[in-house]
Amino acid sequence: MAKFTLEHQPPLRFLKEEDILKVHQAALKVLAKTGVFFDSEEALAILGDAGCSVDFDQKIARFPKEVVEKALSTVPETFEIFDREGENPITIGGENCYFDPGSAGLNFLESDNRTARPAVSGDLVKIYRLCDGLENFPIQSTAVSLNDVPKKITDCYRVYLLLKNTIKPMAVGAFDVEGVANIAKLLTQIRGSEAALREKPLAFFDICSSPSLKWTHISCHNIIDCAKLGLPIETISVPMPGAVSPATLAGSLLIHVAETLSGIVLAQSVNPGNPMIFGGAPMTFDMRFSTTSLNAVETNLISTAYAQMARYYGIPCHTYAGLADAKTVDAQAGLETAFSALLAAAGGLHVIAGPGMLDFVNTFSLEKLVIDHEIVAMTKRLKKGFAVNDETLCLDLIDALGPGGDYMSTEHTLRHFKEELYIPPLVIDKKNRNAWEAQGGSDTFARAKDQVADILEHHEIPALAQDTAVKLDGAMAEIMAAMDIASLPLGPERS
Repeated sequence: MAKFTLEHQPPLRFLKEEDILKVHQAALKVLAKTGVFFDSEEALAILGDAGCSVDFDQKIARFPKEVVEKALSTVPETFEIFDREGENPITIGGENCYFDPGSAGLNFLESDNRTARPAVSGDLVKIYRLCDGLENFPIQSTAVSLNDVPKKITDCYRVYLLLKNTIKPMAVGAFDVEGVANIAKLLTQIRGSEAALREKPLAFFDICSSPSLKWTHISCHNIIDCAKLGLPIETISVPMPGAVSPATLAGSLLIHVAETLSGIVLAQSVNPGNPMIFGGAPMTFDMRFSTTSLNAVETNLISTAYAQMARYYGIPCHTYAGLADAKTVDAQAGLETAFSALLAAAGGLHVIAGPGMLDFVNTFSLEKLVIDHEIVAMTKRLKKGFAVNDETLCLDLIDALGPGGDYMSTEHTLRHFKEELYIPPLVIDKKNRNAWEAQGGSDTFARAKDQVADILEHHEIPALAQDTAVKLDGAMAEIMAAMDIASLPLGPERS
């Protein structure tokens, strides 16, 4: 994707070309006139040195157009993340689209599809190991918060468990000012050095702005610390029409773009060329029930619109989709998950987080993650489209077989059948009724439950090299000691 061009817009688009330019100009006006609040003297000083007008008393920075556009010009159009072994690079950006599980849930849904309870460390390990065995999720997430460890260590402890229980790269996030440094310390044990981690990133960091037009002290320093280390940053703006952003979708989109651009300027002022993802988590507020939904139709409109803006800027983009507000894995969950996943993929999002999640991103379900894996597979097949050329039009074959021709046994069918048609393996039922009844007549949830059990029992994850495991345990033990935490449910042991 090139910078400041309208040539790389996605198949599904809601903004016209003139709308994109209008939103960009409006965002520049907001940044130059209204400004953005940064709760950090260091961040304000960095922005001042970069050419912004800074009011240290009010903690507001105002951004000249040339500062914003200079920062945008230095953001890589694509970047790579690598697995735990430093192999199998995944390119973020371009025309690629990747799904990863939802994150920050509080509860875990039992396999009775009814009982939701606070998540604990063992649940998180199951999520990681299950996701490691699901090929359509090439990126892991930290999935749930933990009820059985002190909150101050949860962010890095989740990463510690990730590194023990998956080989896949990951989306992570910090809860405090020291969080990025602590997580980077763990990641460095895997790569061997900060330079090696910068060269082959194992994770990107979610960092949230605070609606509207604000960055908290923690977020400011998370951005600064990631940029100093050269670690990829995924900014997360959270517009909520009528609550913390304008009631109009265009106004909420504008807030989202302005917040995101301000975070990009801060990161690029620290480290020009730092990898970035133009991310977000738009929500709607239901005044009837005081609930906030990441899955409403309007959130999909906002996220696909800011995806168009990100593509105009030549920056990879992210949203939350493929999740549900339903409380159990039911028809509503399937409807909401498939609808939002398809819109996000067709709308040009590069990273889509949400599978496995229910109940307004509060509850994680292993069975839903398996079902969502199939939804993602079908979404990927739809996004792939199909080729139109001499080979695929089959004029000679059609002429040779003529009216009533039998295509079943032709070499052409054998050559193309598997690549043209996606055949759901286990969870989506395609049998006729007699065969379905003969095999027990199980429903979708029951089949997903069986697959969860099978993957958790049989999927093997390569163990960390012994010396690397020792270093990782030692680094985690040092973090525990600094926080005066004597023990954690699944290790490591403090000496």
